[in-house]
Amino acid sequence: MYEKLGAAAKHIGTFKDTPPRVGIILGSGLGAFVDSVENQIHIPYQEIPHFRDCTVEGHQGRLILGTVNDVDVAILQGRLHAYEGLPMEEVVFPTRVLATLGVEKLILTNAAGGINQDYIPGDIVCISDHINMMAANPLIGPNINELGPRFPDMTQAYNPELQDAFKAAAKDMGYNLKTGIYAGVLGPTYETPAEVRMLGIIGADMVGMSTVPESIAANHLGIQVCGLSCITNMAAGISKSKLDHSEVKEQALKVMKTFSDLLTTAIGKFK
Repeated sequence: MYEKLGAAAKHIGTFKDTPPRVGIILGSGLGAFVDSVENQIHIPYQEIPHFRDCTVEGHQGRLILGTVNDVDVAILQGRLHAYEGLPMEEVVFPTRVLATLGVEKLILTNAAGGINQDYIPGDIVCISDHINMMAANPLIGPNINELGPRFPDMTQAYNPELQDAFKAAAKDMGYNLKTGIYAGVLGPTYETPAEVRMLGIIGADMVGMSTVPESIAANHLGIQVCGLSCITNMAAGISKSKLDHSEVKEQALKVMKTFSDLLTTAIGKFK
């Protein structure tokens, strides 16, 4: 594993001398954020050693190097999911490559179903914590000591200072940024109404099929993590409508300008 990470990072490093400070992983339908990135360099996943290409619609499958608000960034435009039949080690491989490149801060984004009934589709929510309901963890197995400790602390899995940067950015924009707890489930089926009720009872405000493995892997590596969920629909049973992935992408596109402005402004506030 350690050798594979080095090979991938070495290849990416040939495209740009300056290492990225901030990494961004873009969720379903949120890939258009890259239009806000300056000095872009595109690297398709299939050209990076040991990278897997994306199979899910709405995930383009390329790494983009560039700058946002004069900060060097590396953006994963598309992610891998455990429901694609991949082991967790492969799901978090791109996250670990970002760390190997030198990323110190990681922004995780996703499309999520709203459980909290104070939310409406189109809301952007700052993730304050997560609940792992995937029955899996990317750190299972022998620990890779070069990456991090056997038992990493997750007390502040989502860094308070980075959350404050997003809240300050939202205030500058006059945007009502909400805060909530994200439940990560395996998928690929959407949740049943009974499952959504259970998730609400245990404290979840929104639910999705990603983010948690990457957050765990990044915390293991000592990277500061923050996250944004775009509420693209209300979860099953909250809304009586049947859920459809095309509607998820459509709703994400509707909030793309606000989403992009929020990321750009917040990154400028990162210390």
